[in-house]
Amino acid sequence: MGVAAWATIFLICHAQQTVALPLTPFRYEAQAQRHCPGDTVVWLDFRRGRYYRKGQSRYARGFDGGFVCRNEARESGYRRSLLGLR
Repeated sequence: MGVAAWATIFLICHAQQTVALPLTPFRYEAQAQRHCPGDTVVWLDFRRGRYYRKGQSRYARGFDGGFVCRNEARESGYRRSLLGLR
């Protein structure tokens, strides 16, 4: 096989491994808590790509966000915000 064929096989194999996990945003905190009873619910700001924990100043603020499970947010590539931690 040629180099192009090997490169194509390599890309296909690695592309399948980097599939993003599904993220389930909810409008209400209680809905998210029922979805993941053993996990912490966080507010995910889609525009900034950050999530906020309860007690932080931007928790549940803004129109470009939703409540999600912390582990789902982490696995989907979102990072925690240090803004407003006490």
